[in-house]
Amino acid sequence: MAGDKCAAEQSFYFSPLSSKTFSFLRNKDTLKLLMKWSMLGRISAQSYSFDQSFCPYNSETFALCFFRDPQVVSSLTKMDAAVWVPLDKPVVSVDVEVVPCTSVSMELFDPLYRCGILRPSGQVVKCFHDVYPDYNELRQMLQDEDSEHYYVVGRESRGEFLFRLFKHLCLGGELCQYEDTIDPYISTTKDMYKDLISVQKDPETKKISVISTVLKVFAYDEGGRGYPGRQDEKQTFAYLIVDPFKRHVTLFCHIYGVGNFTP
Repeated sequence: MAGDKCAAEQSFYFSPLSSKTFSFLRNKDTLKLLMKWSMLGRISAQSYSFDQSFCPYNSETFALCFFRDPQVVSSLTKMDAAVWVPLDKPVVSVDVEVVPCTSVSMELFDPLYRCGILRPSGQVVKCFHDVYPDYNELRQMLQDEDSEHYYVVGRESRGEFLFRLFKHLCLGGELCQYEDTIDPYISTTKDMYKDLISVQKDPETKKISVISTVLKVFAYDEGGRGYPGRQDEKQTFAYLIVDPFKRHVTLFCHIYGVGNFTP
């Protein structure tokens, strides 16, 4: 955790980018799926500009400054309290994990199509579960380390932000209606990833690479964990996605619960 590094080291100042919008929050088909997955109104992306050069080594300082910045605090407080957790107490520390983010295609999902999780049509194979009558091989692969398919997508690839995003969408919110086929999850993951991540093309090699740094973050106040939520729930998450060249950062988060019923 980072303590008072923000004051002692480099300071960052942030301004909301109200003009920046995300297509996955406006696309009607995506909104219908988010509603079905009980994530509508609970998943969001909000962007800010910042004033200093960013490097991954100062990620904790960057995140601490972010959650202490008055403009960030006020922008979060203005959100619907039923969904957002406002920063009503000063943040004293942060927990930051740099999330690998190198994927520029959907190739890491290729093993899912040839390991027995899916039928040739893309339909997800059902399996028995003591608690969930609609359990399937995909959800088991995502959650159960004892599943024979758990590492069909390798350990390194499972750590990638692209895979984490896919997993978040597959598991959904509190009243999630799960898909029978994998296609909606794959297509929505692709669209959201392209919306959130910045890439560049090498002019000589023409190779495309990710330039964004992704940080999984938790912010703590004097009472403990305060953001993105006090409850320890895997589907309550927050990521800071940093574009170091534009000096833009996007707060992408989801608060687990019952989503909106109308898009």
